[in-house]
Amino acid sequence: MKPTGIALAAAAISAAIAAASAGGMKADPRDARQVAQGKQVYADHCAACHGAGLEGQPDWRRRKPDGKLPAPPHDASGHTWHHPDAQLFDITKRGTAAVAGPGYQTDMREFGSLLSDAEIWAALAYIKSAWPPEIRARHDRINAPRQK
Repeated sequence: MKPTGIALAAAAISAAIAAASAGGMKADPRDARQVAQGKQVYADHCAACHGAGLEGQPDWRRRKPDGKLPAPPHDASGHTWHHPDAQLFDITKRGTAAVAGPGYQTDMREFGSLLSDAEIWAALAYIKSAWPPEIRARHDRINAPRQK
């Protein structure tokens, strides 16, 4: 297996472990209470980098001079919805570098030492609540094989 294959396998395993350790919690954009909590969590811990309107940083696809990527948008224009919930949870809890593999350069810290699992799921529910129905439906299909 190539090193990138090993990193991807490790990421998949860690995502599965994170989902299992989260006690069956999930991000439900239809749950008004969870979305309201997530809106506050997002405002307090995510908006400074990812934007108050989920818009991300300018030129988020182009590496900065330090080699790191700017914070991506979490709205429909970004790629957040391309990832299953378990992976989004794992990235938020453990940080992008922990999931992407050693040597990955990022400003995305881990939030597991700052936020509870419920708060992380709530922030994800808030993000998902902002997506249009067609993006939510596509994301649900991405999650479907993992939720069985």
